[in-house]
Amino acid sequence: MPKRDYYEVLGVSKSATRDEVKKAYRKMALKYHPDKNPGDKSAEDNFKEAAEAYEVLSDESKKARYDRYGHAGMGSTGGFSGSGMTMEDIFSSFGDIFGGGFGGFGGFGGGQSRTRVNRGSNLRVKVKLNLEEITKGVEKKIKVNKYVSCVTCGGSGAADSNSYNTCSTCRGTGQVTRVTNTILGQMQSASTCPTCGGEGKQITKKCNTCYGEGIIKEQETISIKIPAGVGNGMQMTVSGKGNAARRSGVPGDLLVMIEEIEHDQLIREGNDLIYNLFISVPEAILGTQVEIPTVGNSVKIKIEPGTQAGRILRLKGKGIPDVNGYGRGDLLVNVNVWIPKNVTPEEQKLLEKMQGSDSFTPKPGKGDKGFFERMKGYFE
Repeated sequence: MPKRDYYEVLGVSKSATRDEVKKAYRKMALKYHPDKNPGDKSAEDNFKEAAEAYEVLSDESKKARYDRYGHAGMGSTGGFSGSGMTMEDIFSSFGDIFGGGFGGFGGFGGGQSRTRVNRGSNLRVKVKLNLEEITKGVEKKIKVNKYVSCVTCGGSGAADSNSYNTCSTCRGTGQVTRVTNTILGQMQSASTCPTCGGEGKQITKKCNTCYGEGIIKEQETISIKIPAGVGNGMQMTVSGKGNAARRSGVPGDLLVMIEEIEHDQLIREGNDLIYNLFISVPEAILGTQVEIPTVGNSVKIKIEPGTQAGRILRLKGKGIPDVNGYGRGDLLVNVNVWIPKNVTPEEQKLLEKMQGSDSFTPKPGKGDKGFFERMKGYFE
């Protein structure tokens, strides 16, 4: 199924403030919380969907990217859709919304104890693309120095499967509970176990390769599929290709920033391309046929006799495909008439003779627009 619009998910408008987004998310989270809807897969999906929408709309940079590119600009596994959020990601971020541990808010049965899951850090790389790669889409293979899971211990950090003990402080839950007496009665709060760091277990004998961390530094070649139509400054996310996490945790993401290499002849304006064509005075008067460069090819077009300087010719569908699949841009040919700065004495005599001719007297019509008016009309 196609992803729903994030604003629709939370029931807010595009002009909603961050507080309004936060309030709408809290309402959705309370409604679909798993403790309130045990065994309800639909409620869990709605819960995740709301968390994903909040993650984007509460972050100014992500929101701006979403408003410009839609789901295509947000990124996921090798592509541009979805956030890949897990339930652990969602529960670990609830302090911002509910002011503490999520379990037990609003009287919904107190929640379940959850051991801490380590998460690897994200990596950022920059990929340079030329106009042809942007137009067609491309698969890039890049080498990244990163933390990977230790092959000796399988990422556990322990020498073997028997080198663990259940944490004696939290008894394997990863959390310690404190009860405080208040005027309203007893208040219960949970926090990460200080002994095991929330993992619920302790290593008794560490792996000799990674020394108990479960990760080592290596170079990895990562293949990235970049769709057609991406733009300079756009960021895509390759889920799970960042740094591996300590002790079999969740790996981070690889954030890929697109850098567009300027074309030597074509100028990009959104999904349209602009080419500045220069023709001589005789060619403008008599007409001619010229060859226009396109992305990876060229086409021949006819210049009609009497073509005025500043005329813009549109070649439909010769631009950049839209990253969201909404059609393709055009190639706009801006016609410039080249005026020589120096002429021979013979040429000067001919020009002086033509200067008095009625054919060479400017006669602009009412429909003749200036350059900026014409360009404005093309991009509106």
